[in-house]
Amino acid sequence: MTAQQSSETTFLGIERSVTGKWWRQRDIDDRLAVTLSQRFGVPEIVGRVMAARGIGLDDAESFLTPTLRDLMPDPSSLRDMDKAVARIVTALENNEKIALFGDYDVDGATSTALLVRVFRALGHNIAVHIPDRMTEGYGPNAPALLDLKRRGASLVLTVDCGVTAYAPLAEVADAGLDVIVVDHHAAEPELPQAVAVVNPNRLDDDSGMGDLCAAGVAFLLSVALCRALRESGYFQKNGVRPPDLRNWLDLVALGTVCDVVPLRGLNRAFVTQGLKIMRHRSNCGISALADVGGVNELPSAYHLGFVLGPRVNAGGRVGEAGLGTTLLSGDDAAKARTIAVRLDEFNRERKSIEDYVLDQAIRMVEEKDRIGAMVLVGGEDWHPGVIGIVASRLKDRYHVPALVMGQVDGVYKGSARSVRGIDLGAAIIAARQAGLLVNGGGHGMAAGFTLDPAKHGEFEDFLEQRFARLIAENNIRPTMTVDGALHAMGATVELIDALERMGPFGAGNAEPRFVFADCKVVKADVVGADHVRCILTGSNGKGRLKAIAFRCLDNDMGQALLRHGGRPLHVLGHLRRDTWQGREGVQLMIDDVAHPAALF
Repeated sequence: MTAQQSSETTFLGIERSVTGKWWRQRDIDDRLAVTLSQRFGVPEIVGRVMAARGIGLDDAESFLTPTLRDLMPDPSSLRDMDKAVARIVTALENNEKIALFGDYDVDGATSTALLVRVFRALGHNIAVHIPDRMTEGYGPNAPALLDLKRRGASLVLTVDCGVTAYAPLAEVADAGLDVIVVDHHAAEPELPQAVAVVNPNRLDDDSGMGDLCAAGVAFLLSVALCRALRESGYFQKNGVRPPDLRNWLDLVALGTVCDVVPLRGLNRAFVTQGLKIMRHRSNCGISALADVGGVNELPSAYHLGFVLGPRVNAGGRVGEAGLGTTLLSGDDAAKARTIAVRLDEFNRERKSIEDYVLDQAIRMVEEKDRIGAMVLVGGEDWHPGVIGIVASRLKDRYHVPALVMGQVDGVYKGSARSVRGIDLGAAIIAARQAGLLVNGGGHGMAAGFTLDPAKHGEFEDFLEQRFARLIAENNIRPTMTVDGALHAMGATVELIDALERMGPFGAGNAEPRFVFADCKVVKADVVGADHVRCILTGSNGKGRLKAIAFRCLDNDMGQALLRHGGRPLHVLGHLRRDTWQGREGVQLMIDDVAHPAALF
Protein backbone atom coordinates (compact mmCIF):
# COMPACT_ATOMS: atom_id res chain seq x y z
CA MET A 1 0.00 0.00 0.00
CA THR A 2 1.32 3.44 -0.87
CA ALA A 3 1.78 6.16 1.74
CA GLN A 4 -1.16 8.08 0.32
CA GLN A 5 -3.46 5.04 0.43
CA SER A 6 -2.42 4.15 3.97
CA SER A 7 -3.69 7.56 5.14
CA GLU A 8 -7.06 7.23 3.41
CA THR A 9 -10.08 6.88 5.67
CA THR A 10 -12.80 4.28 5.40
CA PHE A 11 -16.24 5.90 5.55
CA LEU A 12 -18.63 4.49 8.18
CA GLY A 13 -16.38 1.45 8.45
CA ILE A 14 -17.52 0.09 5.09
CA GLU A 15 -14.67 -2.04 3.79
CA ARG A 16 -17.00 -4.03 1.54
CA SER A 17 -20.42 -2.86 0.40
CA VAL A 18 -23.07 -5.17 -1.04
CA THR A 19 -21.40 -4.69 -4.46
CA GLY A 20 -17.95 -5.40 -3.03
CA LYS A 21 -16.64 -1.85 -2.85
CA TRP A 22 -14.61 -0.01 -0.25
CA TRP A 23 -16.07 3.34 0.75
CA ARG A 24 -13.24 5.86 0.92
CA GLN A 25 -13.74 9.25 2.51
CA ARG A 26 -12.15 12.16 0.69
CA ASP A 27 -9.49 13.94 2.73
CA ILE A 28 -10.76 17.36 3.73
CA ASP A 29 -8.84 20.29 5.19
CA ASP A 30 -11.54 21.69 7.49
CA ARG A 31 -9.84 25.08 7.86
CA LEU A 32 -9.52 25.47 4.08
CA ALA A 33 -13.17 24.45 3.64
CA VAL A 34 -14.37 27.15 6.02
CA THR A 35 -12.09 29.77 4.44
CA LEU A 36 -13.32 28.93 0.94
CA SER A 37 -16.92 29.18 2.10
CA GLN A 38 -16.41 32.56 3.72
CA ARG A 39 -14.19 34.15 1.09
CA PHE A 40 -16.24 33.15 -1.94
CA GLY A 41 -19.70 33.32 -0.43
CA VAL A 42 -20.61 29.67 -0.95
CA PRO A 43 -22.36 27.36 1.54
CA GLU A 44 -20.04 25.47 3.84
CA ILE A 45 -20.82 22.15 2.17
CA VAL A 46 -19.63 23.57 -1.17
CA GLY A 47 -16.46 24.76 0.52
CA ARG A 48 -15.93 21.26 1.91
CA VAL A 49 -16.48 19.60 -1.46
CA MET A 50 -14.07 22.05 -3.12
CA ALA A 51 -11.42 21.48 -0.46
CA ALA A 52 -11.80 17.74 -0.86
CA ARG A 53 -10.99 18.11 -4.56
CA GLY A 54 -7.79 20.00 -3.88
CA ILE A 55 -9.16 23.41 -4.86
CA GLY A 56 -7.03 25.96 -3.02
CA LEU A 57 -7.55 29.66 -2.35
CA ASP A 58 -5.45 30.68 -5.35
CA ASP A 59 -7.45 28.71 -7.92
CA ALA A 60 -10.91 28.77 -6.35
CA GLU A 61 -12.12 31.81 -8.30
CA SER A 62 -11.17 30.36 -11.68
CA PHE A 63 -12.75 27.07 -10.61
CA LEU A 64 -16.08 28.67 -9.70
CA THR A 65 -16.09 31.08 -12.65
CA PRO A 66 -13.80 29.62 -15.33
CA THR A 67 -13.22 31.94 -18.29
CA LEU A 68 -11.25 31.55 -21.49
CA ARG A 69 -9.69 34.95 -20.89
CA ASP A 70 -7.98 33.65 -17.75
CA LEU A 71 -7.29 30.05 -18.79
CA MET A 72 -6.57 30.20 -22.52
CA PRO A 73 -2.94 29.35 -23.32
CA ASP A 74 -0.92 30.64 -26.23
CA PRO A 75 -1.72 28.02 -28.91
CA SER A 76 1.87 28.27 -30.12
CA SER A 77 2.95 26.58 -26.90
CA LEU A 78 1.89 23.30 -28.50
CA ARG A 79 4.69 21.65 -30.42
CA ASP A 80 4.34 21.98 -34.21
CA MET A 81 1.40 24.38 -33.93
CA ASP A 82 3.20 27.14 -35.81
CA LYS A 83 4.33 24.67 -38.50
CA ALA A 84 0.74 23.48 -38.98
CA VAL A 85 -0.64 27.01 -39.15
CA ALA A 86 2.00 28.16 -41.63
CA ARG A 87 1.15 25.28 -43.99
CA ILE A 88 -2.59 25.95 -43.73
CA VAL A 89 -2.09 29.68 -44.37
CA THR A 90 -0.09 28.83 -47.51
CA ALA A 91 -2.86 26.50 -48.67
CA LEU A 92 -5.52 29.15 -48.13
CA GLU A 93 -3.55 31.89 -49.87
CA ASN A 94 -2.86 29.62 -52.86
CA ASN A 95 -6.43 28.36 -52.92
CA GLU A 96 -5.30 24.76 -52.50
CA LYS A 97 -7.91 22.12 -51.79
CA ILE A 98 -7.88 21.08 -48.14
CA ALA A 99 -9.52 17.95 -46.74
CA LEU A 100 -10.25 16.55 -43.28
CA PHE A 101 -9.94 12.92 -42.23
CA GLY A 102 -11.93 12.59 -39.01
CA ASP A 103 -13.27 9.93 -36.70
CA TYR A 104 -16.72 8.50 -36.08
CA ASP A 105 -17.04 9.13 -32.32
CA VAL A 106 -18.32 12.32 -30.66
CA ASP A 107 -14.90 13.88 -30.22
CA GLY A 108 -14.10 13.14 -33.85
CA ALA A 109 -17.43 14.51 -35.06
CA THR A 110 -17.24 17.70 -32.99
CA SER A 111 -13.61 18.48 -33.82
CA THR A 112 -14.18 17.82 -37.52
CA ALA A 113 -17.41 19.85 -37.55
CA LEU A 114 -15.62 22.72 -35.81
CA LEU A 115 -12.90 22.84 -38.47
CA VAL A 116 -15.48 22.56 -41.26
CA ARG A 117 -17.21 25.63 -39.84
CA VAL A 118 -13.93 27.53 -39.42
CA PHE A 119 -12.80 26.90 -43.00
CA ARG A 120 -16.27 27.70 -44.33
CA ALA A 121 -16.15 31.04 -42.49
CA LEU A 122 -12.80 31.66 -44.16
CA GLY A 123 -14.47 31.18 -47.53
CA HIS A 124 -13.04 27.71 -48.09
CA ASN A 125 -15.28 24.63 -48.43
CA ILE A 126 -13.35 21.46 -47.69
CA ALA A 127 -13.78 17.76 -48.34
CA VAL A 128 -14.41 15.47 -45.36
CA HIS A 129 -13.86 11.75 -44.96
CA ILE A 130 -15.12 9.84 -41.92
CA PRO A 131 -14.01 6.19 -42.02
CA ASP A 132 -16.52 3.38 -41.76
CA ARG A 133 -16.00 1.45 -38.53
CA MET A 134 -16.69 -1.93 -40.15
CA THR A 135 -14.81 -1.64 -43.43
CA GLU A 136 -12.00 0.83 -42.59
CA GLY A 137 -11.69 0.83 -38.83
CA TYR A 138 -10.20 3.61 -36.74
CA GLY A 139 -7.66 6.08 -38.01
CA PRO A 140 -6.12 7.13 -41.33
CA ASN A 141 -5.82 4.54 -44.08
CA ALA A 142 -3.86 5.03 -47.29
CA PRO A 143 -6.65 4.21 -49.79
CA ALA A 144 -8.97 6.86 -48.32
CA LEU A 145 -6.21 9.48 -48.11
CA LEU A 146 -5.09 8.78 -51.67
CA ASP A 147 -8.69 9.07 -52.82
CA LEU A 148 -8.82 12.55 -51.26
CA LYS A 149 -5.65 13.37 -53.21
CA ARG A 150 -7.22 12.11 -56.45
CA ARG A 151 -10.17 14.41 -55.73
CA GLY A 152 -7.78 17.35 -55.69
CA ALA A 153 -6.67 17.68 -52.06
CA SER A 154 -3.05 18.70 -51.57
CA LEU A 155 -3.33 19.03 -47.78
CA VAL A 156 -5.20 16.74 -45.37
CA LEU A 157 -5.72 17.29 -41.64
CA THR A 158 -6.29 14.10 -39.66
CA VAL A 159 -8.52 14.98 -36.71
CA ASP A 160 -8.76 12.92 -33.50
CA CYS A 161 -6.52 10.30 -35.07
CA GLY A 162 -3.19 9.80 -36.81
CA VAL A 163 -0.49 9.97 -34.16
CA THR A 164 0.39 6.27 -34.58
CA ALA A 165 -0.59 5.88 -38.27
CA TYR A 166 2.99 5.28 -39.40
CA ALA A 167 2.50 3.15 -42.52
CA PRO A 168 -0.46 5.00 -44.08
CA LEU A 169 1.10 8.43 -43.60
CA ALA A 170 4.45 7.28 -44.95
CA GLU A 171 2.73 5.88 -48.06
CA VAL A 172 0.79 9.05 -48.81
CA ALA A 173 3.82 11.24 -48.13
CA ASP A 174 5.67 9.30 -50.84
CA ALA A 175 2.70 10.02 -53.12
CA GLY A 176 3.12 13.77 -52.51
CA LEU A 177 0.22 14.41 -50.15
CA ASP A 178 0.88 16.78 -47.24
CA VAL A 179 -0.69 15.72 -43.92
CA ILE A 180 -1.10 17.57 -40.65
CA VAL A 181 -1.99 15.41 -37.64
CA VAL A 182 -4.36 17.00 -35.10
CA ASP A 183 -4.71 14.48 -32.29
CA HIS A 184 -4.65 13.99 -28.53
CA HIS A 185 -4.14 10.24 -28.09
CA ALA A 186 -1.08 8.75 -26.41
CA ALA A 187 1.99 9.12 -28.60
CA GLU A 188 5.19 7.14 -28.87
CA PRO A 189 8.77 8.42 -29.25
CA GLU A 190 8.49 7.89 -33.01
CA LEU A 191 6.07 10.24 -34.76
CA PRO A 192 4.39 9.60 -38.11
CA GLN A 193 5.66 11.22 -41.31
CA ALA A 194 3.75 14.50 -41.54
CA VAL A 195 4.18 18.21 -42.12
CA ALA A 196 3.24 18.75 -38.47
CA VAL A 197 1.96 16.67 -35.55
CA VAL A 198 -0.10 18.83 -33.22
CA ASN A 199 -0.76 16.70 -30.17
CA PRO A 200 -0.32 17.85 -26.55
CA ASN A 201 0.39 14.23 -25.61
CA ARG A 202 3.43 13.79 -27.84
CA LEU A 203 6.36 13.06 -25.57
CA ASP A 204 8.30 16.23 -26.43
CA ASP A 205 5.35 18.60 -25.92
CA ASP A 206 5.71 20.74 -22.80
CA SER A 207 2.56 22.86 -23.20
CA GLY A 208 0.84 21.23 -20.23
CA MET A 209 -2.30 20.77 -22.33
CA GLY A 210 -2.35 16.97 -22.23
CA ASP A 211 -5.88 16.85 -20.82
CA LEU A 212 -7.42 18.30 -23.99
CA CYS A 213 -9.61 16.21 -26.26
CA ALA A 214 -9.39 16.55 -30.04
CA ALA A 215 -12.09 19.23 -30.09
CA GLY A 216 -10.03 21.28 -27.66
CA VAL A 217 -6.89 20.87 -29.77
CA ALA A 218 -8.86 21.81 -32.90
CA PHE A 219 -10.11 24.94 -31.16
CA LEU A 220 -6.55 26.01 -30.27
CA LEU A 221 -5.54 25.34 -33.88
CA SER A 222 -8.41 27.57 -35.03
CA VAL A 223 -7.33 30.35 -32.67
CA ALA A 224 -3.75 30.15 -33.91
CA LEU A 225 -4.89 30.06 -37.54
CA CYS A 226 -7.14 33.10 -37.24
CA ARG A 227 -4.36 35.00 -35.48
CA ALA A 228 -1.91 34.20 -38.28
CA LEU A 229 -4.43 35.16 -40.96
CA ARG A 230 -5.10 38.45 -39.21
CA GLU A 231 -1.36 39.17 -39.07
CA SER A 232 -0.90 38.30 -42.75
CA GLY A 233 -3.74 40.58 -43.85
CA TYR A 234 -5.73 37.64 -45.25
CA PHE A 235 -9.10 38.90 -44.04
CA GLN A 236 -8.64 42.36 -45.50
CA LYS A 237 -7.25 41.08 -48.81
CA ASN A 238 -10.07 38.58 -49.30
CA GLY A 239 -12.93 40.59 -47.86
CA VAL A 240 -13.60 37.95 -45.24
CA ARG A 241 -14.79 38.78 -41.74
CA PRO A 242 -12.78 37.07 -38.98
CA PRO A 243 -15.00 34.41 -37.38
CA ASP A 244 -15.95 34.65 -33.71
CA LEU A 245 -14.71 31.24 -32.60
CA ARG A 246 -16.57 31.52 -29.30
CA ASN A 247 -19.80 30.82 -31.19
CA TRP A 248 -18.66 27.23 -31.70
CA LEU A 249 -17.69 26.43 -28.13
CA ASP A 250 -20.85 24.32 -27.91
CA LEU A 251 -19.10 21.80 -30.18
CA VAL A 252 -15.97 21.90 -28.02
CA ALA A 253 -18.05 21.36 -24.87
CA LEU A 254 -19.82 18.36 -26.39
CA GLY A 255 -16.57 16.73 -27.46
CA THR A 256 -14.89 17.48 -24.14
CA VAL A 257 -17.62 15.92 -22.00
CA CYS A 258 -18.17 12.90 -24.23
CA ASP A 259 -14.46 12.06 -24.50
CA VAL A 260 -14.33 11.93 -20.69
CA VAL A 261 -11.25 14.12 -20.36
CA PRO A 262 -10.68 15.84 -17.00
CA LEU A 263 -12.96 18.84 -16.43
CA ARG A 264 -10.37 21.11 -14.93
CA GLY A 265 -8.48 24.15 -16.13
CA LEU A 266 -9.11 24.99 -19.78
CA ASN A 267 -11.49 22.06 -20.27
CA ARG A 268 -13.65 23.43 -17.49
CA ALA A 269 -13.81 26.80 -19.24
CA PHE A 270 -14.62 25.14 -22.56
CA VAL A 271 -17.59 23.29 -21.08
CA THR A 272 -18.86 26.16 -18.94
CA GLN A 273 -18.78 28.64 -21.80
CA GLY A 274 -19.91 26.06 -24.34
CA LEU A 275 -23.04 25.29 -22.33
CA LYS A 276 -23.89 29.00 -22.38
CA ILE A 277 -23.59 29.01 -26.18
CA MET A 278 -25.65 25.82 -26.42
CA ARG A 279 -28.51 27.43 -24.52
CA HIS A 280 -28.89 29.93 -27.39
CA ARG A 281 -29.65 26.96 -29.72
CA SER A 282 -27.54 28.46 -32.50
CA ASN A 283 -26.33 25.07 -33.76
CA CYS A 284 -29.39 23.54 -35.42
CA GLY A 285 -27.86 20.04 -35.26
CA ILE A 286 -27.36 20.14 -31.50
CA SER A 287 -30.83 21.63 -31.06
CA ALA A 288 -32.40 18.86 -33.16
CA LEU A 289 -30.59 16.22 -31.09
CA ALA A 290 -31.85 17.82 -27.89
CA ASP A 291 -35.40 17.83 -29.24
CA VAL A 292 -35.44 14.16 -30.26
CA GLY A 293 -33.76 13.30 -26.96
CA GLY A 294 -36.50 15.01 -24.97
CA VAL A 295 -34.27 17.67 -23.38
CA ASN A 296 -36.79 20.26 -22.22
CA GLU A 297 -34.57 22.10 -19.76
CA LEU A 298 -31.32 24.03 -19.92
CA PRO A 299 -28.62 21.61 -21.13
CA SER A 300 -26.01 20.45 -18.63
CA ALA A 301 -22.94 18.26 -18.82
CA TYR A 302 -25.24 15.34 -17.98
CA HIS A 303 -27.30 15.94 -21.13
CA LEU A 304 -24.14 16.17 -23.23
CA GLY A 305 -22.79 12.88 -21.92
CA PHE A 306 -25.96 10.81 -21.69
CA VAL A 307 -28.47 12.26 -24.17
CA LEU A 308 -26.69 14.03 -27.02
CA GLY A 309 -23.42 12.09 -27.11
CA PRO A 310 -24.87 8.57 -27.46
CA ARG A 311 -26.99 9.68 -30.41
CA VAL A 312 -24.03 11.25 -32.22
CA ASN A 313 -22.05 8.06 -31.52
CA ALA A 314 -24.84 5.83 -32.81
CA GLY A 315 -24.15 6.80 -36.42
CA GLY A 316 -20.58 5.56 -36.20
CA ARG A 317 -21.53 2.48 -34.17
CA VAL A 318 -24.39 0.92 -36.12
CA GLY A 319 -25.41 3.43 -38.80
CA GLU A 320 -23.62 5.82 -41.12
CA ALA A 321 -20.23 6.97 -39.87
CA GLY A 322 -20.40 10.53 -41.17
CA LEU A 323 -23.86 11.46 -39.92
CA GLY A 324 -22.61 13.06 -36.71
CA THR A 325 -20.20 15.37 -38.53
CA THR A 326 -22.82 16.24 -41.15
CA LEU A 327 -25.37 17.08 -38.47
CA LEU A 328 -23.04 19.22 -36.36
CA SER A 329 -21.51 21.14 -39.26
CA GLY A 330 -24.73 21.95 -41.12
CA ASP A 331 -27.03 24.98 -41.03
CA ASP A 332 -30.21 23.53 -42.55
CA ALA A 333 -32.71 23.05 -39.70
CA ALA A 334 -35.01 20.73 -41.66
CA LYS A 335 -32.10 18.50 -42.71
CA ALA A 336 -30.79 18.55 -39.13
CA ARG A 337 -34.15 17.32 -37.85
CA THR A 338 -34.14 14.45 -40.36
CA ILE A 339 -30.60 13.40 -39.42
CA ALA A 340 -31.34 13.67 -35.68
CA VAL A 341 -34.35 11.36 -36.06
CA ARG A 342 -32.21 8.84 -37.94
CA LEU A 343 -29.53 8.99 -35.26
CA ASP A 344 -32.20 8.45 -32.60
CA GLU A 345 -33.37 5.35 -34.50
CA PHE A 346 -29.79 4.12 -34.78
CA ASN A 347 -29.39 4.69 -31.04
CA ARG A 348 -32.37 2.45 -30.29
CA GLU A 349 -30.91 -0.18 -32.60
CA ARG A 350 -27.57 0.20 -30.83
CA LYS A 351 -29.23 -0.45 -27.46
CA SER A 352 -30.80 -3.66 -28.74
CA ILE A 353 -27.50 -4.93 -30.15
CA GLU A 354 -25.70 -3.87 -26.98
CA ASP A 355 -28.11 -5.84 -24.77
CA TYR A 356 -27.50 -8.98 -26.84
CA VAL A 357 -23.70 -8.67 -26.73
CA LEU A 358 -23.65 -7.73 -23.04
CA ASP A 359 -25.74 -10.75 -22.10
CA GLN A 360 -23.38 -13.06 -23.98
CA ALA A 361 -20.30 -11.34 -22.55
CA ILE A 362 -21.50 -11.67 -18.95
CA ARG A 363 -22.28 -15.33 -19.49
CA MET A 364 -18.81 -15.88 -20.97
CA VAL A 365 -17.06 -14.12 -18.07
CA GLU A 366 -18.99 -16.00 -15.42
CA GLU A 367 -18.29 -19.37 -17.03
CA LYS A 368 -14.58 -18.85 -16.32
CA ASP A 369 -13.00 -20.44 -13.27
CA ARG A 370 -12.15 -17.07 -11.81
CA ILE A 371 -11.98 -13.38 -12.61
CA GLY A 372 -8.40 -12.21 -12.44
CA ALA A 373 -6.90 -8.76 -12.97
CA MET A 374 -8.94 -8.18 -16.14
CA VAL A 375 -11.66 -9.61 -18.35
CA LEU A 376 -11.14 -10.30 -22.04
CA VAL A 377 -14.03 -11.68 -24.07
CA GLY A 378 -14.95 -11.82 -27.74
CA GLY A 379 -17.52 -13.17 -30.16
CA GLU A 380 -17.54 -13.77 -33.88
CA ASP A 381 -20.92 -12.06 -34.33
CA TRP A 382 -20.40 -9.22 -31.87
CA HIS A 383 -20.94 -5.88 -33.56
CA PRO A 384 -17.77 -3.74 -33.33
CA GLY A 385 -19.98 -0.70 -32.89
CA VAL A 386 -21.08 -1.65 -29.37
CA ILE A 387 -18.03 -3.37 -27.93
CA GLY A 388 -16.78 -0.15 -26.30
CA ILE A 389 -20.05 0.32 -24.43
CA VAL A 390 -20.09 -3.35 -23.41
CA ALA A 391 -16.50 -3.03 -22.16
CA SER A 392 -17.60 -0.11 -19.99
CA ARG A 393 -20.50 -2.14 -18.58
CA LEU A 394 -18.21 -5.06 -17.77
CA LYS A 395 -15.67 -2.75 -16.14
CA ASP A 396 -18.41 -1.37 -13.89
CA ARG A 397 -19.72 -4.84 -13.08
CA TYR A 398 -16.42 -6.58 -12.30
CA HIS A 399 -14.28 -3.59 -11.23
CA VAL A 400 -11.29 -4.57 -13.39
CA PRO A 401 -10.15 -3.46 -16.84
CA ALA A 402 -12.44 -4.94 -19.48
CA LEU A 403 -11.60 -5.72 -23.11
CA VAL A 404 -14.29 -6.76 -25.58
CA MET A 405 -13.71 -7.96 -29.14
CA GLY A 406 -15.73 -8.55 -32.27
CA GLN A 407 -14.40 -10.39 -35.31
CA VAL A 408 -14.05 -8.56 -38.63
CA ASP A 409 -12.35 -10.01 -41.71
CA GLY A 410 -10.56 -12.69 -39.73
CA VAL A 411 -9.12 -10.42 -37.01
CA TYR A 412 -10.43 -9.23 -33.69
CA LYS A 413 -11.34 -5.56 -33.37
CA GLY A 414 -11.27 -4.72 -29.68
CA SER A 415 -12.26 -1.91 -27.38
CA ALA A 416 -11.22 -1.57 -23.75
CA ARG A 417 -12.09 0.42 -20.64
CA SER A 418 -10.02 0.75 -17.49
CA VAL A 419 -10.32 1.41 -13.77
CA ARG A 420 -8.65 4.07 -11.69
CA GLY A 421 -4.92 3.47 -11.38
CA ILE A 422 -4.35 1.37 -14.52
CA ASP A 423 -3.14 3.16 -17.65
CA LEU A 424 -4.83 1.18 -20.40
CA GLY A 425 -3.42 3.12 -23.34
CA ALA A 426 0.15 2.49 -22.17
CA ALA A 427 -0.59 -1.23 -21.77
CA ILE A 428 -2.05 -1.54 -25.27
CA ILE A 429 0.89 0.33 -26.80
CA ALA A 430 3.30 -1.95 -24.88
CA ALA A 431 1.48 -5.02 -26.22
CA ARG A 432 1.73 -3.69 -29.77
CA GLN A 433 5.43 -2.95 -29.33
CA ALA A 434 5.86 -6.52 -28.06
CA GLY A 435 4.43 -7.79 -31.35
CA LEU A 436 1.18 -9.06 -29.82
CA LEU A 437 -1.16 -6.69 -31.68
CA VAL A 438 -1.65 -5.69 -35.28
CA ASN A 439 -2.50 -2.18 -34.12
CA GLY A 440 -3.60 -0.38 -31.00
CA GLY A 441 -3.51 2.76 -28.90
CA GLY A 442 -5.57 5.01 -26.67
CA HIS A 443 -5.31 6.86 -23.39
CA GLY A 444 -5.41 6.09 -19.69
CA MET A 445 -9.01 4.99 -19.39
CA ALA A 446 -9.89 3.75 -22.89
CA ALA A 447 -8.18 2.08 -25.81
CA GLY A 448 -8.77 0.25 -29.06
CA PHE A 449 -6.81 -2.55 -30.68
CA THR A 450 -6.64 -5.10 -33.51
CA LEU A 451 -5.63 -8.65 -32.59
CA ASP A 452 -4.70 -11.69 -34.65
CA PRO A 453 -6.76 -14.56 -33.13
CA ALA A 454 -3.61 -16.73 -33.12
CA LYS A 455 -2.10 -14.41 -30.48
CA HIS A 456 -5.19 -14.26 -28.26
CA GLY A 457 -3.63 -16.33 -25.45
CA GLU A 458 -0.31 -14.50 -25.44
CA PHE A 459 -2.07 -11.13 -25.41
CA GLU A 460 -4.31 -12.13 -22.51
CA ASP A 461 -1.37 -13.46 -20.48
CA PHE A 462 0.64 -10.29 -21.17
CA LEU A 463 -2.11 -7.99 -19.88
CA GLU A 464 -3.08 -10.25 -16.97
CA GLN A 465 0.48 -10.24 -15.64
CA ARG A 466 0.89 -6.50 -16.17
CA PHE A 467 -2.42 -5.56 -14.54
CA ALA A 468 -1.99 -8.01 -11.64
CA ARG A 469 1.37 -6.41 -10.86
CA LEU A 470 -0.13 -2.89 -10.96
CA ILE A 471 -3.05 -3.91 -8.74
CA ALA A 472 -0.71 -5.48 -6.17
CA GLU A 473 1.83 -2.66 -6.18
CA ASN A 474 -0.77 0.11 -5.87
CA ASN A 475 -3.35 -1.70 -3.73
CA ILE A 476 -6.02 -1.04 -6.35
CA ARG A 477 -9.43 -2.23 -5.28
CA PRO A 478 -13.05 -1.41 -6.15
CA THR A 479 -13.73 1.93 -4.50
CA MET A 480 -16.52 4.43 -4.01
CA THR A 481 -15.33 7.87 -2.95
CA VAL A 482 -17.56 9.67 -0.44
CA ASP A 483 -17.87 13.42 0.17
CA GLY A 484 -19.90 13.20 3.37
CA ALA A 485 -23.16 12.15 5.00
CA LEU A 486 -26.60 13.73 4.65
CA HIS A 487 -30.03 13.20 6.17
CA ALA A 488 -33.05 12.77 3.92
CA MET A 489 -34.35 16.12 5.17
CA GLY A 490 -31.14 17.80 3.99
CA ALA A 491 -31.59 16.79 0.35
CA THR A 492 -33.18 20.03 -0.80
CA VAL A 493 -33.42 22.04 -3.99
CA GLU A 494 -31.39 24.74 -2.22
CA LEU A 495 -28.57 22.22 -1.71
CA ILE A 496 -28.71 21.30 -5.42
CA ASP A 497 -28.48 25.01 -6.28
CA ALA A 498 -25.39 25.36 -4.09
CA LEU A 499 -23.66 22.26 -5.42
CA GLU A 500 -24.29 23.26 -9.03
CA ARG A 501 -21.90 26.16 -8.54
CA MET A 502 -19.18 23.51 -8.68
CA GLY A 503 -20.35 22.19 -12.04
CA PRO A 504 -19.87 21.15 -14.71
CA PHE A 505 -19.23 17.69 -13.30
CA GLY A 506 -17.42 14.88 -15.05
CA ALA A 507 -13.99 13.31 -15.22
CA GLY A 508 -11.56 15.15 -12.94
CA ASN A 509 -14.42 16.89 -11.12
CA ALA A 510 -16.64 14.07 -9.94
CA GLU A 511 -20.21 14.83 -8.97
CA PRO A 512 -20.32 14.88 -5.15
CA ARG A 513 -21.41 11.60 -3.56
CA PHE A 514 -23.17 11.49 -0.21
CA VAL A 515 -24.20 8.69 2.11
CA PHE A 516 -27.64 8.59 3.67
CA ALA A 517 -26.78 6.58 6.77
CA ASP A 518 -29.14 4.17 8.52
CA CYS A 519 -31.97 5.20 6.25
CA LYS A 520 -35.12 3.17 5.76
CA VAL A 521 -36.59 2.04 2.47
CA VAL A 522 -40.26 2.99 2.67
CA LYS A 523 -41.09 1.60 -0.76
CA ALA A 524 -39.18 -0.18 -3.53
CA ASP A 525 -40.28 -1.51 -6.89
CA VAL A 526 -38.94 -2.34 -10.33
CA VAL A 527 -39.25 0.12 -13.20
CA GLY A 528 -38.25 -0.44 -16.79
CA ALA A 529 -36.40 -3.65 -17.49
CA ASP A 530 -34.01 -3.72 -14.56
CA HIS A 531 -34.05 -0.45 -12.57
CA VAL A 532 -35.08 -0.24 -8.90
CA ARG A 533 -37.01 2.80 -7.71
CA CYS A 534 -37.55 3.54 -4.05
CA ILE A 535 -38.49 6.07 -1.39
CA LEU A 536 -36.02 6.63 1.45
CA THR A 537 -36.57 8.21 4.84
CA GLY A 538 -34.18 9.14 7.63
CA SER A 539 -33.36 6.87 10.55
CA ASN A 540 -35.81 8.89 12.66
CA GLY A 541 -38.56 8.47 10.08
CA LYS A 542 -38.37 12.10 8.98
CA GLY A 543 -37.90 13.33 5.43
CA ARG A 544 -38.73 11.51 2.22
CA LEU A 545 -36.31 11.20 -0.68
CA LYS A 546 -37.01 9.73 -4.11
CA ALA A 547 -34.20 7.45 -5.30
CA ILE A 548 -33.40 5.17 -8.21
CA ALA A 549 -30.70 2.59 -8.95
CA PHE A 550 -30.12 1.77 -12.61
CA ARG A 551 -29.39 -1.65 -14.12
CA CYS A 552 -29.30 -3.40 -10.77
CA LEU A 553 -32.20 -5.85 -10.68
CA ASP A 554 -29.91 -8.86 -11.15
CA ASN A 555 -27.21 -7.82 -8.70
CA ASP A 556 -26.82 -7.60 -4.92
CA MET A 557 -27.55 -3.88 -4.76
CA GLY A 558 -30.95 -4.25 -6.37
CA GLN A 559 -31.84 -7.18 -4.17
CA ALA A 560 -30.73 -5.32 -1.02
CA LEU A 561 -33.12 -2.48 -1.86
CA LEU A 562 -36.02 -4.77 -2.78
CA ARG A 563 -35.56 -7.21 0.11
CA HIS A 564 -34.51 -4.92 2.92
CA GLY A 565 -36.95 -6.48 5.39
CA GLY A 566 -37.36 -3.20 7.21
CA ARG A 567 -33.70 -3.11 8.21
CA PRO A 568 -31.76 0.15 7.87
CA LEU A 569 -29.28 0.62 5.03
CA HIS A 570 -26.47 2.99 4.19
CA VAL A 571 -27.31 4.32 0.72
CA LEU A 572 -24.65 6.12 -1.35
CA GLY A 573 -25.30 8.26 -4.38
CA HIS A 574 -25.40 11.69 -5.98
CA LEU A 575 -28.27 14.15 -5.97
CA ARG A 576 -30.05 15.40 -9.05
CA ARG A 577 -32.67 18.01 -9.64
CA ASP A 578 -36.04 16.36 -10.36
CA THR A 579 -38.43 18.31 -12.58
CA TRP A 580 -41.03 15.60 -13.13
CA GLN A 581 -44.40 17.01 -14.27
CA GLY A 582 -43.21 20.58 -13.74
CA ARG A 583 -42.62 20.16 -10.01
CA GLU A 584 -39.08 20.80 -8.81
CA GLY A 585 -37.64 18.37 -6.29
CA VAL A 586 -34.63 16.20 -5.58
CA GLN A 587 -33.83 12.62 -6.52
CA LEU A 588 -30.94 10.42 -5.38
CA MET A 589 -29.16 8.44 -8.09
CA ILE A 590 -28.01 5.39 -6.12
CA ASP A 591 -24.45 4.19 -6.73
CA ASP A 592 -24.06 1.67 -3.90
CA VAL A 593 -25.62 0.23 -0.76
CA ALA A 594 -24.08 -1.17 2.43
CA HIS A 595 -25.38 -2.83 5.56
CA PRO A 596 -24.57 -0.96 8.78
CA ALA A 597 -21.75 -2.71 10.60
CA ALA A 598 -23.90 -3.12 13.71
CA LEU A 599 -26.04 -5.65 11.86
CA PHE A 600 -23.20 -8.19 11.70
